[in-house]
Amino acid sequence: MSKLLNIVIAILIYTLSFGQGDEIILSNPSFEEVPHQGVSTLDPGIRGWYDCGSLQFPAESPPDIHPVPSQLYDKNSYWQVTKEAHDGDTYLGLVVRDNDSWESVSQRLPSTLYAGSCYEVSLFLVQSERYISGSKELRDKYQSNQLVNYTEPAVLRIWAGTGVCGRQEKLAESRPVGNTKWEKNTFKLEPTRDYNYITLEAFYEVPVLFAYNGHILVDNISSIKEIPCNDLYVVETKPEIKKSTPKTNRTSQPKPKQNNVVLGQSSPTSIDYNNTNQPKKPKKVSGLGFKEISKGQIITIENLYFNMDKSEIKEESFKELNTVYNFLDSNDDVVVEIGGHTNTVPPKDFCMRLSKERAKAVADYLVDQGIPEYRIKYKGYGKSKPIVEDDKYDMKARQKNQRVEIKILDLGE
Repeated sequence: MSKLLNIVIAILIYTLSFGQGDEIILSNPSFEEVPHQGVSTLDPGIRGWYDCGSLQFPAESPPDIHPVPSQLYDKNSYWQVTKEAHDGDTYLGLVVRDNDSWESVSQRLPSTLYAGSCYEVSLFLVQSERYISGSKELRDKYQSNQLVNYTEPAVLRIWAGTGVCGRQEKLAESRPVGNTKWEKNTFKLEPTRDYNYITLEAFYEVPVLFAYNGHILVDNISSIKEIPCNDLYVVETKPEIKKSTPKTNRTSQPKPKQNNVVLGQSSPTSIDYNNTNQPKKPKKVSGLGFKEISKGQIITIENLYFNMDKSEIKEESFKELNTVYNFLDSNDDVVVEIGGHTNTVPPKDFCMRLSKERAKAVADYLVDQGIPEYRIKYKGYGKSKPIVEDDKYDMKARQKNQRVEIKILDLGE
């Protein structure tokens, strides 16, 4: 009997050990808690998770639990976050702030992440259209209690460590979270050392020109499952819309002209201009026609947007760029320079590089659509030509200085 009992115990120990090695179940993975605003005193905390900000940024408030209960919501409610949870009733909110501080939470794992092993974990991420909170920079600089909307995209980082809030190794990082519907993100974790703690951290999209106010909402973290390291790995995220045109090799040969360019079509639709029922192509840019422009004139391209700190053109800019294309296509002798400019806050070298890359992106777009390359020059001016005085606290002024301009180099004979 004792021999049989020993065999049963041995089997149980083996089974439990195997199960722990295969799957690590986190405590409170859906952040089920009473919704509350993180405050520095009398905070109920988040069951199963430790606020890392109490170690990194002790003057800042802890993370928040959402959403605001419908019976308590009004326009003066903190956050104004009302999005339904993906799982359970509540979820975690992590912010990045304009004073170079950010939020993160940590917990001890029930079993070890082993060096040389591979793991998979998934969680759901979303951004709320509204996340109203105070700005420490505004309070410190202007003694203002004005509330701001923390809606700049941020990234989620997953860290591993040997102690609470340890950041010995970054195991994963999401793309910038700007989606307003819950999206599943699946990550492969490949630790190079043994770890017993995991940390979830909101951080800025880098490289970053200046600290900003943003947030991420997190819900429904899966168990951490051990997987074969040589398996084909697919990240389960919603495909990101491509917001810029493909890079092009700028050759000296003019490309064929295209009429009525419609982005997303395999080939543009030709317009028969002898048919008066068809729309005519606009021949103006920023309200100016050929007769209203002069050599040396500078025109700012309005409604042109880039991903932060990058030269990727956002999709909402294509309508304006197609207007520029139509103007150039209708005025064959016009030669222009595309000039890129930044605000005055970042280092000089960074500004010069970024402004040149953005100017080139616009020039490449126009060449891709059919404008001959010899008619499109580009140049980066960095922060050397601001049009208004700005600083890191004046968002509107920085936005005015961050611009792309068209300079008329030649009007032909």
